[in-house]
Amino acid sequence: MSQRDIEVLEAQTDDNTESSGLVLASEVLPAGLPIIPLRPRPAFPNMLIPMAVNNPQQIEAVKRTMETPARAIGLVLVKDPEKPDTPDNLHTVGVAGKIVKMMHADEDSVQFLINTLDRFSIRELNDNSGALFANVSYQYGTELSVNPELKAYSMAVISTLKELVQINPLYSEEIKLFLGRSSLDDPGRLSDFAASLTSADGQELQQVLETFDVRKRIDMVLNLLKKELEVSRLQTKITKQIEEKISQQQREFFLREQLKAIKKELGLEKEGKTAEVEKFEERLKQLKLNPEAQRAVADELEKFKLLEPASAEYHVTRNYLDWLTILPWGKYSKDSYNIDKARRILDRDHHGLNDVKDRITEFIAVGKMKGDISGSILCLVGPPGVGKTSIGKSIADALGRTFYRFSLGGMRDEAEIKGHRRTYIGAMPGKFVQAMKSAGSSNPVLMLDEIDKIGASFQGDPASALLEVLDPEQNGYFRDHYLDVPFDLSNVLFIATANQLDTIPAPLLDRMELIRLSGYVLEEKMEIARRYLIPKALKNHGIKNGQVTIRKEALSALIDGWAREAGVRTLENRIKKLMRKAAREFATGRTEPIVITGKDLPGYLGQPVFSTEEIFEGVPGVVTGLAWTSMGGATLPIEATAMASKSKGFRQTGQLGNVMIESSEIAYSFVMAHLKEYGAEEDYFDTHFVHLHVPAGATPKDGPSAGVTMATALISMMQGRPVKKKLGMTGELTLTGRVLPIGGVKEKTIAARRAGLKVLIFPDANKKDFAELPDYLKEGLEVYFAKEYKDVYKVAFGTK
Repeated sequence: MSQRDIEVLEAQTDDNTESSGLVLASEVLPAGLPIIPLRPRPAFPNMLIPMAVNNPQQIEAVKRTMETPARAIGLVLVKDPEKPDTPDNLHTVGVAGKIVKMMHADEDSVQFLINTLDRFSIRELNDNSGALFANVSYQYGTELSVNPELKAYSMAVISTLKELVQINPLYSEEIKLFLGRSSLDDPGRLSDFAASLTSADGQELQQVLETFDVRKRIDMVLNLLKKELEVSRLQTKITKQIEEKISQQQREFFLREQLKAIKKELGLEKEGKTAEVEKFEERLKQLKLNPEAQRAVADELEKFKLLEPASAEYHVTRNYLDWLTILPWGKYSKDSYNIDKARRILDRDHHGLNDVKDRITEFIAVGKMKGDISGSILCLVGPPGVGKTSIGKSIADALGRTFYRFSLGGMRDEAEIKGHRRTYIGAMPGKFVQAMKSAGSSNPVLMLDEIDKIGASFQGDPASALLEVLDPEQNGYFRDHYLDVPFDLSNVLFIATANQLDTIPAPLLDRMELIRLSGYVLEEKMEIARRYLIPKALKNHGIKNGQVTIRKEALSALIDGWAREAGVRTLENRIKKLMRKAAREFATGRTEPIVITGKDLPGYLGQPVFSTEEIFEGVPGVVTGLAWTSMGGATLPIEATAMASKSKGFRQTGQLGNVMIESSEIAYSFVMAHLKEYGAEEDYFDTHFVHLHVPAGATPKDGPSAGVTMATALISMMQGRPVKKKLGMTGELTLTGRVLPIGGVKEKTIAARRAGLKVLIFPDANKKDFAELPDYLKEGLEVYFAKEYKDVYKVAFGTK
């Protein structure tokens, strides 16, 4: 119902009152009233209220009321809105009203307009099957405007209402309606009207309704108005803050949109998605994708054009297209097959390693004849610090290819090789696709460092995933889980590095061509230090040429006493330490150059880490063997002694591994089976307890290369005569007396020269390995090759 309709009804009501003459309220309102329960707020007198009822009993009560002359009905607030409309759940004070107009009525609901008149107190309340009827006594209001105190209260209420109107203009319409029907001089009506304007709780408003004393009532209402005023002020403040924030955001949004439109109009910038699509299409013009990859890119690009930037799939598709279009499909760097240039580069970067350099130049020569070097996977095997990684870089420089290296050490997740599927959040391609992106060409040199240290876990077996990559028959169609399209890796030159081959799975090892780097001898290390390590250390420590000089004999002593490993990493660290000591002296005021001699080394580096290898000669039962270690090579003295005993026995000490223990038992059995041949009594071992010992017991020793040495020590012990001086030997022995080949010929020869041995015995099958050694390693050595143990015996004891 509109404001105009209410005003017309009020005018009609006033006209009817005036035309019928003045009547008392007691004569208009009956003593018995049908009761309509109210939720959640009570009604106040002198209000025109639209109401709707849908309870069947209440609908019937309203219809009956319309048939009575008074059309009077009672409105009472319920105590608990969650409970049913029972007499116990109704307050005892309500408001009587007269139904002015019925606006809608049917079986389900009625809507009517009621003019509230006066308060009443319930004296008796009856419930007839849900229809409530009460006998009431009315509480009539009186004008008390003559009271100065009430007038002051009225003025305070009016002042508060004015403040509320300023904060919330909606109150002004209510006040206009009230002024049209009442006067501000009636404090009772004013307090009821002001209470109805507030947003106070229904129970608080019921207390106002039940307060018949106008003085107390207007005081309560004034408190409610003050609370309402504070709430309105706080609400206005919060609304203002939100509006300011939203206005700022809207302003920035409009400015950004305007700037975007201006840039687009001037051709300076395009819409984000359009720019991305054009970027992808521009990349595709420079690539040569295979048919399957072309279809995948076309499908994803069409889907990308239809996606909204705010959707989650937009970013997934964008990243996928970015990877597909950034890979070097069909891009190749031109290979250089200049063998002389390659040799110069290898000689420039590395000293020695002639066998490795020859193998690499042969490899490049094959590429020149064939036209490409596809299908090649090299594996550089050697101790730490011998230059495996730097050789890979030199190969890339020699070929004119880009170089990329990543380490496989400790890798346990198969997805790092073949990528994650795009269904996972944060999915990425595997290492090989990332390497191709970084390299920028389809034929780089990829170095797989530490391939012998790759792991396995519940997340998969990365070594097995490498089989596809390193198989020339399969890697032409390598399918990464993220890309899910084949990518050609057949033109990549793979170079793997490893310290040992034992931990590399056999199927993976079978796909690689091995190139062994045995390490450096003393002369090579000295040349490497002179050419590369010392100049590099001087530069990195800010020392000028000529300020620090390391004498040749000092460098030799440094290598032999502090850096005896196969590589040069420890040697480089020792030289750095020398330079740091020198830099401190120059920084504290020294001006004259520093010359480092062999005697100065302990002062700079402390006592030598490695002691001079002492060779025991002239002692029966003691024979010097040759062993391979991770440090490159070492001498291995073996001692044997026998003690008279009533029963035979054999004991080994020296922290020997299973293979060494087997070698000692084979040597013991072989000697026992040939006692008469080697000049001993046949019951020698029946009356002696034999003890075989390998010194340096704290160092684990294992490997099949000490059999002949142990047998010789036992024979020397039995015969009571020492072996030839300056003799070293190596080789594995069988029960039939055959001498089997061993590994590490170069390292063992280096160890023999370092220890001062002059006569060496190797297995006959290792003759070709010794022949490949540089001449400076073989110079001055008397070398014998044994097929059977009798060949060893002849050399060791000087028999014919």
